[in-house]
Amino acid sequence: MDAVLDSLLTGLPVLLAHLLAALAMLSLAAWTYMYITPMEEMELIRGGNRAAAISCAGGLLGIAIPLAACLAASVNLWDLVVWGVVALVLQLIVVRLADMALRGLRRRIEDGQEASAIILAAVKLAVAALTAAAIGG
Repeated sequence: MDAVLDSLLTGLPVLLAHLLAALAMLSLAAWTYMYITPMEEMELIRGGNRAAAISCAGGLLGIAIPLAACLAASVNLWDLVVWGVVALVLQLIVVRLADMALRGLRRRIEDGQEASAIILAAVKLAVAALTAAAIGG
């Protein structure tokens, strides 16, 4: 039983540090995502626009998935931070490019067309899956 407690006391601070770092990066990336999104998703969501909620959820999951892969593959806190930042920057760039490439979706999402939001969320999640696989997660 002592070995288990020793392992817990040794590992818990590391777990908490990694988790807090990942949550901080996720929060920063989510804020950045909201900033670079060409529409006011939070206002639309507050107004009951389900299409905006679908698009936003896809974006947030698209950010969290590569970060989770970094968390799983990291060997120490700095490894997590460095590769986490790289993955998040790449993901934010790709999400922005996807938003730009899928023209007309912004207006359709603002109009509440859920089908458009679903395809946009799917693109964001597909890119996230590929990014996570490239990281090794």
